[in-house]
Amino acid sequence: MNPLLGVFFHWLGGLSSASFYVPYRGVKRWSWEIYWLTGGIFSWLLAPWFFASIQTQDLTGVLAQTPRATLLWPIFFGMLWGFGGLTYGLTMRYLGLSLGMAVVLGLCTVFGTLIPPLFQGDFAAKLLDTASGNIVLLGLAVTMAGIIVVALAGARKDAALSPEQKAAAVAEFDFRKGIAVAIFSGIMSSCFAFGLAAGEPIKALSAAAGTGPLWTGLPILCLVMLGGLITNAIWCIYLITKNRSGGQWAGGGDAAGAPLLANFLLCALGGTLWYFQFFFYTMGESQMGRFGFSSWTLHMASIIIFGTIWGFAFREWKDAAPRLKAMVWSGVGLLVLATIIIGYGNSLAI
Repeated sequence: MNPLLGVFFHWLGGLSSASFYVPYRGVKRWSWEIYWLTGGIFSWLLAPWFFASIQTQDLTGVLAQTPRATLLWPIFFGMLWGFGGLTYGLTMRYLGLSLGMAVVLGLCTVFGTLIPPLFQGDFAAKLLDTASGNIVLLGLAVTMAGIIVVALAGARKDAALSPEQKAAAVAEFDFRKGIAVAIFSGIMSSCFAFGLAAGEPIKALSAAAGTGPLWTGLPILCLVMLGGLITNAIWCIYLITKNRSGGQWAGGGDAAGAPLLANFLLCALGGTLWYFQFFFYTMGESQMGRFGFSSWTLHMASIIIFGTIWGFAFREWKDAAPRLKAMVWSGVGLLVLATIIIGYGNSLAI
């Protein structure tokens, strides 16, 4: 195990997650439900099974050996996570990349990191009673401090902008609606961590089949993602039926003249990037040792770091006061520091 390598993998996952919505911005004349479901087929179905099939040994045999409860709980938590994923996309529409990610992922960090060890009953043994555990807790505290600083900077930036400036940065900006959606999304998105914890026994079965340690988490992703697909597909199909937007896939209705090939390719890219965050997450978690649950904190912190960078790249902060720009970058600095602290704490536990 190599916690520093694990931190690097988590940064790659964070970059993938922070970047997934960028290709969707280029989709033309497709309704939200059309491009979300199109990309989601790659995120939740094609990519998980493809990469698990080529990187693990005897995928179907491993899942066939898995007890039913161990199969069903990851799917169930994946369905709950699906609600978070649905509203995560809406959060980006209403708040923009930087502020939306900070609010959602702040809540997601706390719930996703602390609840699994609390539920398993080893919170004190892992965190409170050891020096390495205390350092990991310090890293979590620094992460939360960084998230709060980024979120406050975003809130103050948006409060200072005129309605016209907000619309220029985020076309459908709505702070109140966005915050409400972000809170719900953050809580439900943390269920992904619960799904991974529930499927933990599958790793041992995959390893016994000959899968290398970097890849034993991939079969669990197939199950959690399947749950996410169920939730998202039901909602998107409802919207497609309600809005009669299904013809857009073929260039009909409001999509007349839409660049269909480009739209499909952009959705495929966005969906695959969404999956890669968890692909790299499982690789990073495999390197974190007994504090594997701290991977969730590293993952969230890295997403916010790269999400903030994308926010500046798309000029969401161009009208913000210099002091607010300095504030948000100080929050990012705290998040970078937190990843170093957590990585160091994990290295002490080896």
